[in-house]
Amino acid sequence: MIIGPGKSGKTALAAFLEGGGPDIRRVQNMVYRKNTLDTPGAYLESPWMHHHLIAAAQDASCVVMTVDAAGKRWVYPPGFAKAFRVTVIGVVTRCDLPEADIQEARQQLRRAGITPPFYEISIYDKEGLERLRDVLAPYRPKALQPEK
Repeated sequence: MIIGPGKSGKTALAAFLEGGGPDIRRVQNMVYRKNTLDTPGAYLESPWMHHHLIAAAQDASCVVMTVDAAGKRWVYPPGFAKAFRVTVIGVVTRCDLPEADIQEARQQLRRAGITPPFYEISIYDKEGLERLRDVLAPYRPKALQPEK
C-alpha cells in the first residue's frame, strides 16, 4: 500500500513496482493492482478520511509512506505510522528537484512515527528505484514472487 500527499509520485512509484512505465494519471479512488494498492492523496490530506487508509491497510503486507522532498506541506499527523499493524517504510520522493529538502522530508517521516532507514528516490533514478524494489520484495505475496 502506498500513501502520501497529492503529487508526491505515488502513482508513478506504483507503476514502476508493477513493471510498467510512469503512469501520470491521478487517481481519485484506491486502485488495487497486482502488487500495489495506490491511494489518492486526498485520503491523507483530509483527516476524516484517515480511517479509510487504516482500514485498507488490513489487506496490505506493508505500507509505503511517501514524502515529497520538494513539497512544503506536512500532511502526516504525529505518530500516524503507529496506526498500521504492518511494516511501514518511509520513502522520500522527487529528490532530484533543485528545491528538494531531503532533511526536512526525513524529519516529516520521523514525526509520523517511522524509523530509518528512509529510501530516497526519483522517478529518473533507476538505481534508487531498484534498491527500493529489492527492499519491498519480501513483502510481495508468495503467489506473486518469481520462481527460482
